[in-house]
Amino acid sequence: MGNIVAIVGRPNVGKSTFFNRLIQKREAIVDAVSGVTRDRHYGQSDWNGKEFTIIDTGGYLENSDDVFQKEIDKQVHLAIDEADAIIFMVDADDGVTGMDTSVAHLLRRSKKPVFLAVNKVDSSSHQALVPEFYALGFPELYPISGINGGGSGELLDALVAALPEVEESDEEDLPRFAVVGRPNAGKSSFINALIGEDRYIVTDVAGTTRDSIDTPYNRFGFKFNLVDTAGIRRKAKVKEDIEFYSVMRSIRAIENSDVCLLLLDATRGFDGQVQNIFWLAHRNNKGVVILVNKWDLVEKDTAASRQMELAIKKLCEPFDDIPVLFISVTEKQRIYKAIEVAMEVYKNRSRRIATRALNDLMLPIIEQNPPPATKGKYVKIKFCTQLPTPHPQFAFFCNLPQYVKDPYRRFLENKLRSHMDYTGVPMQIFFRKK
Repeated sequence: MGNIVAIVGRPNVGKSTFFNRLIQKREAIVDAVSGVTRDRHYGQSDWNGKEFTIIDTGGYLENSDDVFQKEIDKQVHLAIDEADAIIFMVDADDGVTGMDTSVAHLLRRSKKPVFLAVNKVDSSSHQALVPEFYALGFPELYPISGINGGGSGELLDALVAALPEVEESDEEDLPRFAVVGRPNAGKSSFINALIGEDRYIVTDVAGTTRDSIDTPYNRFGFKFNLVDTAGIRRKAKVKEDIEFYSVMRSIRAIENSDVCLLLLDATRGFDGQVQNIFWLAHRNNKGVVILVNKWDLVEKDTAASRQMELAIKKLCEPFDDIPVLFISVTEKQRIYKAIEVAMEVYKNRSRRIATRALNDLMLPIIEQNPPPATKGKYVKIKFCTQLPTPHPQFAFFCNLPQYVKDPYRRFLENKLRSHMDYTGVPMQIFFRKK
């Protein structure tokens, strides 16, 4: 399971600029994935071979001109609860402000590693402004420039050295299903309904209190681990409805799972917050099953579910090969069907195609529909293979990989999906030089 790093600080100190710098170099390499730009407040980053999820708390503060201290405090508390390390950012030009002091006070009381980044140190004249920040009470200062990246190497070296080692679990390798969604969608009730009556649960394995709780499940011929975010008690300080909270909670569960059961409330629909969680699962290459809960509360005719399913898939484009199920947890409608479908998605995600069979399937298709010529240059794809990764990734070898555009990548993905069952699973296609 990955580590989480949160960037905290008052508005306009440059958190987002630094955040973009951290995720960009990585996105440029791996994330040629549609939908990445839909949410800019969390992303993957790595440094010295250590991967971590980075969260820009500033992205969650509404109307930042008149942000109240309370809101920032709330976010800092959340970051302290959830993150493995915290980058506390201040602005060299502004000096130490009252808000900085109060954030520092909260952070010093936490037991988490905190890195004080003094931003906007863009020139040697700014260096003189740095020592003032020792007043905040942290032993180390990291002068950086979010704009040009100066000083960020030292900060990141120290940061990744402080991140805990990610432990590989050596327990039986069961599929891991995470139940995710916004607060109040019915996640806890769904899990209780599943494990309800004949509690076949061996134990509730809890790592630390902030970890998602794993519940081994063994019924109706299915064995898997349920990764439950809902099982974590909500901190009283956190208002139920803040997006930041449900995103923080979901990140851990998603990273820790194979398939995400994304539960949404039929009366609220597939809103922005649910979409954020969907794209987070997609970006982490997890299988997805969308469960529309409280379907019994919606006035409907037979066409209603079809319409809603189409509307949801429209919002998920181009990744719209996803199972959508209409369930009611209170009526126990189709909740076991949900597990059945999750099992199928899990199998789809681990499906392997032999190289020979893949070439026999794809090369004739490519011959009939070659990539369009660019600048008079013709792309010839000679060979393809599936990469040995936990989720489906394919490499197509050709003479001019740089000329293959996104629409053609999607064309190949659609062909693969129509011939092989990859429903519910994100897929990545790479073009490489032969």
